[in-house]
Amino acid sequence: MKSFAALTALAACIAPAFAGIVPRQSGKLTPVTVKGNAFFAGDERFYIRGVAYQPGGASGAKDPLLDITALKRDIANFKKLGINTIRVYTIDNSKDHDEGMKMLDEAGIYLALDANTPEYSLNRETDATLHRSYNDVYLQSVFATVDAFAGYNNLLLFFSGNEVINAKNNTGAATYIKAVTRDMKQYIGNRASRPIPVGYSAADVAENIEQQALFFNCGADDERADFFAFNDYSWCDPSTFKTSGWDKKVEMYKDYSIPLFLSEFGCITNRRDWNEIAALYSTQMTGVYSGGLVYEYTVEPNGYGLVEVNSDGNIEPNADFERLTKAYAKTKNPTGNGGFKENGTPSKCPPVDDEWEVDTTALPAIPEKAKSFMQKGAGTGPGLEGDGSHFAGEASKSTATPGSGNPTRTPNGQAANSTGGTGAAGIGIGQVPLQFLGMIVGSVIFGVVLVL
Repeated sequence: MKSFAALTALAACIAPAFAGIVPRQSGKLTPVTVKGNAFFAGDERFYIRGVAYQPGGASGAKDPLLDITALKRDIANFKKLGINTIRVYTIDNSKDHDEGMKMLDEAGIYLALDANTPEYSLNRETDATLHRSYNDVYLQSVFATVDAFAGYNNLLLFFSGNEVINAKNNTGAATYIKAVTRDMKQYIGNRASRPIPVGYSAADVAENIEQQALFFNCGADDERADFFAFNDYSWCDPSTFKTSGWDKKVEMYKDYSIPLFLSEFGCITNRRDWNEIAALYSTQMTGVYSGGLVYEYTVEPNGYGLVEVNSDGNIEPNADFERLTKAYAKTKNPTGNGGFKENGTPSKCPPVDDEWEVDTTALPAIPEKAKSFMQKGAGTGPGLEGDGSHFAGEASKSTATPGSGNPTRTPNGQAANSTGGTGAAGIGIGQVPLQFLGMIVGSVIFGVVLVL
């Protein structure tokens, strides 16, 4: 009985040492960071070479990283394409993604992930719905997504929004998108084990795309995005660097101080010969751009796509796939750093005009009930079966003071304890000093010997 009691005491003493420790697979790939106006994996410049990956379409609200059979099938094609990144628009933040993320990691593929889902997003229908949808229930879902993926080395970045501004008369959404970006950056700083880039994926609205870029890179450090991306379909083969107008865009953004890339590209007006690949990864663009993501992997009703999914679940690459594979294969990244700019100056906020209706730089304050997530964690995500957030929870009640979104800690390689789901980022066993655990075990064993 004494032995049993002693062992019970041993377990009771050791258990607290492991409380909150969530062992997880983190991956072998080098985490990507931001330096100046470029991405880097360690000391090597990182260029995004990728595809948008949402079989069934973005509105289908299915998580492609949970269909392991299909993902394994598709990774074989990712390798043939020679890509290093996929973009996923919709995931289930209530589920564990270890298996799928490990498969991607082993294939050398990073994930660019949208933090929103159709039911948990900003509602731009009116100014009133926009304000109402920026609430604590929405942010809980966004933060739960951060928890679910922050522990993976091959999590490249988060998109805080996608094409929320899609015309010249709904630019008022900009302050709310920027507030979400700020909130995500603060949450990552407080809860994650490393910095993870957060930015916005914009629609290429000719009237205000430059103002969007300037707005997300202006203001206090806590408000500015870590990168800016836009969906660009202006290169339609047969075309050239100048005919497409890409030369003018390089000139427009030459002084931009954060990474810039194409979050979607690949015009289908004519046959896609992918001549833009050679331009995008050449030094005439790499001083400003960091690559891009082809739209899209599977053929959907909109007519884009590189592979057809047959009724039996098998896939058949089309001619676009074959031409893209050849274009990537013959286009190498520039040697050295590609002309990146290490030290830049944040942008000046754009003035209000007919195409840019944002008449303030003040952002809405984080909803009061969402503040607790910064220290306690977001908890389990609602997944894809939740009730939605557009008209739930508590909305913001005031404007924020610049700097109020700064994290209260700095990511240092060890995550804060998380209350999220099984996929939540946490401290791995390997991060706890073995000497410390040894001291605990040794002390308890010594005590047991005395008892016996």
